[in-house]
Amino acid sequence: MARVLVIGGGIAGTATALALHKAGFEAVVHEAHPDSAEDIGAFLTLASNGMRALAQVDASAAVTAIGFPLTSLRVLDDGGGELAHAPMGETSDPRLRYRCLRRGELNTALQAEAARRGVTVRHGARLVSVEDGPDRVTARFADGTTATGDLLIGADGLNSAVRRSFAPGTRPLHAGQYVFYGYTRAASPPGPDACITMVRGSGAAFGYAVSPGGEVYWFARVTGEPLSAEELAQRTPTDWRDLLLPLLRKDTTPAAELVAATGDELMVTHATEIPTGTPWRSGRTLLIGDAAHAASPATGQGASMALEDAVVLAKALRDAPGTDAALALYETLRRPRVEHNITVSGSISRGTPAPSATARPSEEDLAGLLEWEANLWAERHPH
Repeated sequence: MARVLVIGGGIAGTATALALHKAGFEAVVHEAHPDSAEDIGAFLTLASNGMRALAQVDASAAVTAIGFPLTSLRVLDDGGGELAHAPMGETSDPRLRYRCLRRGELNTALQAEAARRGVTVRHGARLVSVEDGPDRVTARFADGTTATGDLLIGADGLNSAVRRSFAPGTRPLHAGQYVFYGYTRAASPPGPDACITMVRGSGAAFGYAVSPGGEVYWFARVTGEPLSAEELAQRTPTDWRDLLLPLLRKDTTPAAELVAATGDELMVTHATEIPTGTPWRSGRTLLIGDAAHAASPATGQGASMALEDAVVLAKALRDAPGTDAALALYETLRRPRVEHNITVSGSISRGTPAPSATARPSEEDLAGLLEWEANLWAERHPH
């Protein structure tokens, strides 16, 4: 049985370990953070393609136990008028419905499922270097320990240490926006149940969904130059509200009320992407998830693409005649799809023209591209 070292215990890494375990490989996850919920607190949506990937690794129950489903998408203009309202994703199968959930809770649920199946997740293992040999690959960690395997998977996110080990020139790029995330129970916006509402504001793109318990999950994307690390770290929730509210109060939508009602559960991060065409592998080392193909969050596909990675990689390793052939097959299958997502999502974030009609995704892809789906529906059903 091949032994696989997975560097990174987030969504991509833990899902990959689950998929590899199901395919008959021994996978050990090495996570730098000391616990399972290291995220800053942002939420995400898993699209139907991501939920299908979870079903492939028998993890649907673990994830549908958290968060809440989304079955439709509504689009409002800056005056609060409804431009479109349409079903979203595969609503007929509860396992495949879009799901809104906090990233940290998803990490915890996946790691708990890995532990239940006997997959080792080692915390506090911060990678220092990778030594890639002809037959084995060795990871060295900051605590002085090492691990050796037949393959090393870099699932360690945007600032990947694995990527730096063989492609130090590849660096994340600012995608033209910074993104606010917040939660509140102090306001109740109107709208259908199990619906995500997208607001085309004049000063910011805004979206929100309401949980069955009445908690509003909201985000805002604001165009601007990247903020410094000091600014991101030092500003308070009050500072961020004061920055965002004037942009939202230009419009007559629920956005400003939701932000004003938000307390300390408010955070900001950059919209960031990895350039297309960058290297994903070297010898016995492969990058997946955000480490390989991070996209701006505009399409809402980052986590779902990572879950797809996990399934496709496990199947390639199981079925291809050898590691080199498996990694080549994986890249052939994944690169066009994920790089299309980078391009589309970056176009939305930067406000640049979308790819031509001939480059548009399939109907299955449209289920995962929130704003494209809404725009397409609006084009076909004009007022």
